[in-house]
Amino acid sequence: MSVPKILLFYRFVPLADPEAVKLWQLELCTRLGLRGRIIVSPHGINGTIGGELDACKAYLRATKLYAPFRALDEKWSPGTALDDEGRSLDFPRLSVRTRPELVAFGVPELEVTADGVAGGGTHLTPDEVDALAAARPDVVFFDGRNKVEAAVGRFDGAVVPDVVTTHDFVTELDSGKYDHLKARPVITYCTGGVRCEILSVLMKERGFQEVYQIDGGIVRYLERFGSSSRWRGALTVFDGRETVAPEGAEQIGACHRCGAATSQLVNCADLACRVRLVTCPACAERAVGCFAHPVP
Repeated sequence: MSVPKILLFYRFVPLADPEAVKLWQLELCTRLGLRGRIIVSPHGINGTIGGELDACKAYLRATKLYAPFRALDEKWSPGTALDDEGRSLDFPRLSVRTRPELVAFGVPELEVTADGVAGGGTHLTPDEVDALAAARPDVVFFDGRNKVEAAVGRFDGAVVPDVVTTHDFVTELDSGKYDHLKARPVITYCTGGVRCEILSVLMKERGFQEVYQIDGGIVRYLERFGSSSRWRGALTVFDGRETVAPEGAEQIGACHRCGAATSQLVNCADLACRVRLVTCPACAERAVGCFAHPVP
């Protein structure tokens, strides 16, 4: 029986010819019938793909044969379903692109070596995260995602920056509003870990003295602890599932229309708009509009 799977991965490593890597990845995924999004840059590769389990395994084996990607950081999760041809229904299509950055922080001058990002925070396993938080009451969890993602799920007591896109982090950090945290231990976190590789560098460059990041991000933390952890609510993902939550997790999001507790995110009805809004199932029965694109 075909098993739908979703594979989340990244690897920071210098690439001399990102365009050639893009063409190879496009051919490989097309041949295996995989869908999803892959970004290739001079800094490495970052992607989320879905499809039949054996196809995902074949993709991973082939990709890791390329020496720069041998240490690829991958996370697995269950997919929703496959179509009659074995293609993932969690993604509408396959997109493989080259960009100046793996994550658009606006810092293409990031230093990346064969060992990964230079000057970033100390990686902690999920167990080390909880041990540090237990031993250091002054520890701060710092969200490396946008405020919509944080609205439906976040670490208990986390600092949530007022950002809509990753580009906003530089301005937010330079604003001075987090300077009082610079002498405290700060644990940055994001979905799979890729954004924190860069965010932790930005924080250290701005004088944060003790910066950490969760190895494998929230995904790996929830794999280890589930709802018995310091995490609250659901995790926003970038496929047709929209959000996933550990069994027994509470709903901490509030519907933007009626205030009801929910973990559901709905896209703005304007097809040109990328805004997602926290919306309960009842309110989602009619079109959803954001502040810039209101609907009746």
